[in-house]
Amino acid sequence: MKSAVVQNLHWRYATKKFDPNKKLNAQQIETLCESFNLTATSYGLQALKMVVISNADLKKQLVAHSWNQQQVSDASHLLVICRERTLDSDYIKDHFKRVEEIRNTPREILDPFEKYLLDSFADKTEQEIAQWMDKQAYIALGNLLTVCAVEQIDSCPMEGFDPQAYDELLELESKGLHSVLVLPVGYRAEDDFMADLKKVRRGSDSVIINIE
Repeated sequence: MKSAVVQNLHWRYATKKFDPNKKLNAQQIETLCESFNLTATSYGLQALKMVVISNADLKKQLVAHSWNQQQVSDASHLLVICRERTLDSDYIKDHFKRVEEIRNTPREILDPFEKYLLDSFADKTEQEIAQWMDKQAYIALGNLLTVCAVEQIDSCPMEGFDPQAYDELLELESKGLHSVLVLPVGYRAEDDFMADLKKVRRGSDSVIINIE
């Protein structure tokens, strides 16, 4: 018998058509937001933010910048996963201050790790840091997709959009952010032909390598 999680992952698919009349409630959105906040990130630096859009007019405007994918407009909410535009020494120091305050960790324990990260990121180019932060966004997306499946929330992960246009329309640059991924969430339409199609996967035997 398959576990509930696996059953829900079978239920999940990249929803191609949302029901625009069905909306997620406040508790569901809170669950997604808290799940995003709890997402694992490298070093725990959490150089990400998420924009949650429910405004119908704004969602419609974003369709033109999303390869005309109607899911952006018809979904209950549009989640835009963003990364910080810069990750500098002040950002890293603020992180360690937060660790100290929340965990009451002694500085003699934190200082060596803080110095390591400061030195490590100082040796990276801006492009390397940006690519590193982009990867963190994909970790967050994977976590959200699983949470959506468990909570029976339909979703459609999207790379097909114009980040620069999103940044401009959502005024992200002034917030120090850059859009990386888009995730419409809501409820599938009854006539979405994709809903009942069998999943096409290589199979566990093909993608899992056991070393004993």
